Amino acid sequence: MNILLNGISGFMGREVAKLCESSYRGASLAFGVDPSGGADAYSSLDQVASTSGVDCIIDFSHHSATPALLDFAVENRLPLVLCTTGHNDEETELIYEAAKSVPIFYSGNMSLGIALLIELAKNTAAALPEAEIEIIEKHHDRKLDAPSGTALMLANAIREVRPEAYANPGRSGQGKRTPEEIGIHSIRMGNIVGEHEVIIGTASQTITLKHEAHNRALFAEGAIAAAGYIIGKIPGLYDMKSMLSSEIARDAVITAE
Repeated sequence: MNILLNGISGFMGREVAKLCESSYRGASLAFGVDPSGGADAYSSLDQVASTSGVDCIIDFSHHSATPALLDFAVENRLPLVLCTTGHNDEETELIYEAAKSVPIFYSGNMSLGIALLIELAKNTAAALPEAEIEIIEKHHDRKLDAPSGTALMLANAIREVRPEAYANPGRSGQGKRTPEEIGIHSIRMGNIVGEHEVIIGTASQTITLKHEAHNRALFAEGAIAAAGYIIGKIPGLYDMKSMLSSEIARDAVITAE
């Protein structure tokens, strides 16, 4: 599969490009786009004259570039793996609208391990309805958005089994926590790739669930796996949960055979 890589010069863009060079999961780099340009990259999507031979777009850029990227994907009928985080409400609405025309894989975290963490946190929260829940996320000092998209994914997943719950990022001031509160605490320092910890506790016990990313390659691997998953799909919004469900179902069929 041939990938158009938007944000090729960024930290994650370079990781995806490395995997394409090694033909990870059959991926190859058609070309890249990045405002900083470069010998093998366009500086703008407007400069792309043809997408012939491109099978999918992978985006690791900045959320402000999303509207133009969505227009480009829809105009060229290209599947899009949207890995960028920090979208505002207006940008999120545009994503949902574009998904009516092309398949879009949209996830706040491209790690398979995080997808498993989310399911574990949701199941634990459901099993212990009286428990208090706190989320701690740690990232490098260059990360722009806080709380992380993954922390919000965790909180939103927990709210699926606790509709009355609400996220409270960066607790401060006077007053004790409410039972419905999910505290989210963001730490930014050094070169931490990404750590997410969910603490679920009652008066008699505490369960701690934690995922730690050792390097950025795992996010690039997830993005390429997502590209392979949505190529050929009908228009719609896809995520890590839907890809996991598909993989589990496929493995079940193979096992049965």
